[in-house]
Amino acid sequence: MQASQFFISTLKEAPTDAEIVSHKLMMRAGFIKKLGAGLYNYMPMGLRTIRKVEGIIREEMSRAGAVELLMPVVQPAELWQETGRFDKMGPELLRVKDRHGRDFIIQPTSEEVVTDIARQELRSYRQLPKNFYHVQTKFRDERRPRFGVMRGREFTMKDAYSFDRDVASAGKSYDTMFAAYSRIFDRLGLQYRAVAADTGAIGGDRSHEFQVIAETGEDAIVYCPTSDYAANIELAEGVALIIARGAASVALEKVATPGKSTCGDVAAFLGLPLAQTVKSLVLATDETNEAGEIVKSTVWLLLVRGDHELNEVKAGKIELADGQGLKAGFRFATEKEIVEHFGCKPGYLGPVQLLKPVKVVADRTVANMADFVCGANDEGFHLKGVNWGRDLPEPDLVTDLRNVVEGDPSPDGKGVLAIQRGIEVGHVFYLGTKYSKAMNATFLDEDGRPKHFEMGCYGIGVTRILGAAIEQKHDERGIIWPDSIAPFTVVICPIGYDRSADVKAAADQLHDDLAAAGIDVILDDRGERPGAMFADWELIGVPHRVVLGDKGLKDGIAEYQGRQDKEATKVAVADVAAWVKARVKV
Repeated sequence: MQASQFFISTLKEAPTDAEIVSHKLMMRAGFIKKLGAGLYNYMPMGLRTIRKVEGIIREEMSRAGAVELLMPVVQPAELWQETGRFDKMGPELLRVKDRHGRDFIIQPTSEEVVTDIARQELRSYRQLPKNFYHVQTKFRDERRPRFGVMRGREFTMKDAYSFDRDVASAGKSYDTMFAAYSRIFDRLGLQYRAVAADTGAIGGDRSHEFQVIAETGEDAIVYCPTSDYAANIELAEGVALIIARGAASVALEKVATPGKSTCGDVAAFLGLPLAQTVKSLVLATDETNEAGEIVKSTVWLLLVRGDHELNEVKAGKIELADGQGLKAGFRFATEKEIVEHFGCKPGYLGPVQLLKPVKVVADRTVANMADFVCGANDEGFHLKGVNWGRDLPEPDLVTDLRNVVEGDPSPDGKGVLAIQRGIEVGHVFYLGTKYSKAMNATFLDEDGRPKHFEMGCYGIGVTRILGAAIEQKHDERGIIWPDSIAPFTVVICPIGYDRSADVKAAADQLHDDLAAAGIDVILDDRGERPGAMFADWELIGVPHRVVLGDKGLKDGIAEYQGRQDKEATKVAVADVAAWVKARVKV
C-alpha cells in the first residue's frame, strides 16, 4: 500500500468537544469524524483497525465452535414484548414505527431474536450444543453520549448466544467462551483482567467482565496480587474487618454535635477514629396495585461503617427470610418518611429508639462493632458507646453491604486487595432459562419431553476496543497500537522518494519484501518533509518505522525505530527486511 493511494487526514489540534485522550487522538489521527451526538463516520484508517479486531474475534469464535449468522438491526417489538423488555428497558431502547404503525426497535442486543431462531430451528437435543454469533451495529440512545467511541450511541458489537440441554452443558459452553475471550484479548495485545461481575439488567447467574487496564477507566477492578481473585467493585466481597464482637466497655452517652452531620465531622469533633462511627442510610420499597398506585411503603435502615461506602448493587440483592427485600427495586426515602420514622431530619440518624419500626440491615463489619458512635435521632446530637443487644436489638439481617477498599483482606484468604481502573470491553453471562422460558423456546430432550434451553450470552465491544486500547497506550506524540490491530504494522518513510531514484528503488524493494512476507506495510510516497511525515505516523501509532535516505544508502544503512523506542537503530539495508520481520508480533 502506498500512502498516496490511501486516505490520511490528520489534525494538529483535537476538536474542542473531545474530552478524553482516546477521543482526541482518534479525531486527530483521522480514525473517526463526528456526524452527530454519539454518531461517527469510521474513516479508512479507523476501519482498518476495526477489521483487524473483527478478524481476530472471528478466528477465535470459529476455533471455539461458534457459528456466524447476521441478525437485523431493526427488530419487531413483538419479540421484546414477549420478554417484557420493550417496556422495561427505558429510553435507551430506541422505539420506532413503520408506515403501518407497527412497533419496531433499533437493537441494542439480540437475545430475543436469537431465541426466536432457536425455538424455530433447534428442535432436538441432538442439535445441541449450539452457539450463534454475529458482528453487528448496535444502538443505545444514551442520554449524554460522550467520550467518542467509548460511550457513543451507535457502535459495533460481537454478541454470541449459546444453547444447551442442561446446566452442566451450559457451564461447559460458558467455560469455552471464557477461554476464547482470553485468547482474543491476548491476541489483541492488551493488558486486561477477567473479573467476576454483577449480571445487571440482562439477567442471569454467572458473569465475568473483561476489563482493559487503563488509569482513565470508569470501572474499579478489585484483585488480589497474590492470588487469582478478581472482581468488579460492584461484586467484590467485603469481609468483616472485625472478627468477633467485643463486649461493651462504656456507657451509652448522648453528646452534642452541633452542625456536625457527617461521620467525618463527628469523628473529628469527638476526637475519635472515623472507623468507630456508623453511617445510616434510609431506603424505601413500595408495593403497588394493578393500577400502579402505591399501597404500602416499607422503610429500610442500612448501616455501614463511617469510613465505608454503600454498594447499591449489593443493597439491591437484600432479601429477608420472610421474602421481603430490595430485589424488586428500591429508592432513597423521602425526608417526610425519614422524619416519621426517626423523628429527625437526615444528618443525625441512627438505629436506636425509632418512632416507627424499620427493617435494619447491618454490614458484616458493623454487626461486630462495639462502643460505636451513631446519630441520636435528634438534630445536633449523636450517641457514643452504642452496643448491639444492650442498646438496640440485633439487626434483621447481617450481610455484605459495602464497597471494598484497598488493603482489605482478600475473600479467598490469600492476601490483601488492590484496586485499579479498567474499561469494560467484553462480558460473558450464563443466562439459564431467563429468555427461553419467557419466549417458550423448547427442544425435545432424550425422553421425548419438551425442555427449555439453557442459555449463555457473550459480548465484545468491537469499536470500544479501539478507545480502550488508546487509553491504555499513548504518549505525547500520539497512539501506540499493538502490532495485531494497528491500521498498518510497518511504515516506510523514504526521504526524497520523489527526487531520488536510489531511495525510490530501495523503498519499493523493502515494501515488496515485507508485503510478500504477509506484513501489513505502507510506503509514504507523499513527498512530505521528514518532520511532518514522522509526526503523522507517530500520531497514527504505527508500531514499526523504517527510514531510508540518500545519505544512509550511500553507507548501506537504514534506520529502524519502534513506536516506543527512544532512538532509531542503524541497520544494514541488506538486513533491514529480516530485522523488521523479527520484530513484528502479529
